[in-house]
Amino acid sequence: MPADLRVRFLHPSGAIGPGKIALLEAIDRTGSISAAARSLDMTFRRAWFLVETMNTAFREPVIRTSVGGREGGGAGLTPLGQEVVARYRQTQEEARKAAEPHLRWLDEVLKKTENESRVEAADSNADGTT
Repeated sequence: MPADLRVRFLHPSGAIGPGKIALLEAIDRTGSISAAARSLDMTFRRAWFLVETMNTAFREPVIRTSVGGREGGGAGLTPLGQEVVARYRQTQEEARKAAEPHLRWLDEVLKKTENESRVEAADSNADGTT
């Protein structure tokens, strides 16, 4: 696996990183905190804690929830939540582009993992370049 980077926004009110962004995207995709948690192999309790953490860190909520009933409950991103995800992904992409030559250099100077070595050897055997 080639070198990569992770982006995290840090602020005294709280941090937003890959895990919270994945949760926001899963809530947006599934329309439910519990379904989002399941899709991420996360407990509902953990997901709810992260939702509460994010909603209290911002000046306005990033996730809206509706109580269950005949129609069932639900959750979704507020416009601010959508903006947080979009800006995070944009920052991540811009950071990757800026770091690309450095990540390539790291790939060259770091040892390959056992798995990468096995895949490389299998590829060489398959195309007859052993």
